[in-house]
Amino acid sequence: MTVIEVLADACGPEHVWEAGPADTVDEVPVGWVAAPGSAGEVAEVLRFAAAEGLSVVPSGAGTKLDWGPPPTHVDVLLDLGRITGVLDYAPDAMTATVAAGTPLRALRAYLIRENRRLPLDVGSPAATLGGVLATNEAGPLRHRFGAPRDLVVGVQVALDEGSLERGVHGYDLARHVCGSYGTLGVITEATVRLEPLPPTRFWVIRPVSTPREVRRLTEALVASPLEPVAIEADLPGGAGGRPAELAALFEGDRATATQRAESAAKLLGGGATVDQLPPAWWGRYPFGVDDVALKIWGRPSELVAVVYALRDAAGLPVPVRGSVGLGVAHATLPGTISPERLDGMLTAARTVLLTRGGGGCSLLRAPLDLRELVESDGPAPLPPTAARLKLALDPEERLAPGRVPDLA
Repeated sequence: MTVIEVLADACGPEHVWEAGPADTVDEVPVGWVAAPGSAGEVAEVLRFAAAEGLSVVPSGAGTKLDWGPPPTHVDVLLDLGRITGVLDYAPDAMTATVAAGTPLRALRAYLIRENRRLPLDVGSPAATLGGVLATNEAGPLRHRFGAPRDLVVGVQVALDEGSLERGVHGYDLARHVCGSYGTLGVITEATVRLEPLPPTRFWVIRPVSTPREVRRLTEALVASPLEPVAIEADLPGGAGGRPAELAALFEGDRATATQRAESAAKLLGGGATVDQLPPAWWGRYPFGVDDVALKIWGRPSELVAVVYALRDAAGLPVPVRGSVGLGVAHATLPGTISPERLDGMLTAARTVLLTRGGGGCSLLRAPLDLRELVESDGPAPLPPTAARLKLALDPEERLAPGRVPDLA
């Protein structure tokens, strides 16, 4: 039987096709596309791929297929968009088990009816749960609730040889697959921790003039007893004529949230205001489809030094936005930047972080021709535990070959 015939037997002929010009993963051509309708069908596709030595790259809504290094080759693109739905909701345990292809929007709508939420406010509005977990994508609420790997109670994963597993002896599988970019296995479902839907939300927004001012005000908020749920900064660097701002989110019952927000505005001073709506940039990435995007992480107190290092290396202001209370941010560069200038900026940022307590700066997304000319993720190898797990689960590197896990 041909590849297309075997895939059609597994998923149904209407859900399998030979890839066309539009079927690529970050400009890397694909051989075939398969859209299984269940975890069992995912496992069947992987068993066939293992027997034939075919590479497989999983995809949800495809919102982040251009993040990180591109795969070296893609024989089968596994579209999980048919595997959807809330499989189990446990209100007493405050958990839900959800199919990986479920759009976060659909999950959010379901949970609102139960007065619950999954505290993942990511910047990819069309993303699926599986895609968010696979890339460990997080938004402002990470400040209080953590990244996806902190919210996952358990997972079901289809492994390289086609088995469906919920655990691997000696490893926290749920934690390791978050941020794995599909390199360890294909997430088919996940049990996630929920939180009550807050009755009241207030944002305290304050204009700022320099990265150093952002650091000073952020440190004051973190040291205070006010317990902000999120602290974000937007430093547009002159782009669009927008002013730089620092914003903090407070949640809870109306009396508590009001008191904390008003106290935070007094603490920040400088024209800080309290609003029931977030600033327009809140929870959004600073980069567009044609931009180069960097991800920076390190000690919160050292982000200011990285911003200045990037600006010095670029010779111009660099828009930066992110969770300054945690030391995680994204920077934006024009897609026309030269490889030499980009490489210099990555080196400058990594040098600052290395000498100031650790961290990293990775090339999150960029045009493929530009990315091939620079070192995208730095020299650090996988930690020993992650490397051993990769060797155990995918020794022949058929799953998302060439992709690099996000450990930040």
